[in-house]
Amino acid sequence: MAFDTALYLQFFIGLMAILNPFGLLPVFIGLTSHQSHSERARTNTVAIFTVVVSLVTVLLVGQLILQIFGISIASFRIAGGAMLVIIAMSMLKGQMSDVRRNPDEVSESVTRESIAVVPLAIPLIAGPGAMTTVIVYSAEHPDWQHLLGFSAGIVASAAICLGVFRAAAPLSDFLGQTGINIITRIMGLIMMAMAVEFMAQGLKDIFPVLAS
Repeated sequence: MAFDTALYLQFFIGLMAILNPFGLLPVFIGLTSHQSHSERARTNTVAIFTVVVSLVTVLLVGQLILQIFGISIASFRIAGGAMLVIIAMSMLKGQMSDVRRNPDEVSESVTRESIAVVPLAIPLIAGPGAMTTVIVYSAEHPDWQHLLGFSAGIVASAAICLGVFRAAAPLSDFLGQTGINIITRIMGLIMMAMAVEFMAQGLKDIFPVLAS
């Protein structure tokens, strides 16, 4: 079976639209406002690496894992939405949530990795929508050639995200702490709305009667 360039391009464009790194740039700035340039770069690298590993893993075994544990995509939406609510509440106060740091944490490097993996990589970048898209494409085109093509699309999308978030450092310097706080509160409100939408859609999928 030959590689289907049109299919992989369709997958790449769809995945980029869902990942939406430009829309997440203010969120990245807000979550990493307490970090230095080198720390922010490390957070960016760890987050994007996590995104690639997560989406490729979901591509290969995601559907099987969901079947084994009886987890639905709707459950992913609800769980992701609940996490976003917690983060958004802290952002509305101009603060970081507990995922940033607490006095019991011994190493700051652990804190940075925690921010990078949760919530930045999952669920903000590689959220339910991205995972759902990957699972659907892999289920419809399970041949290894297609899986390889989809994997290339994931890596290309992640590379673009890495470049976009790397530009956050000079933008953060331009805005200053006051500007960052304003963006953090605004994005907290938007994130809260996103969280409600995530959970509402998940509930509608589980209870279709709610959509009527």
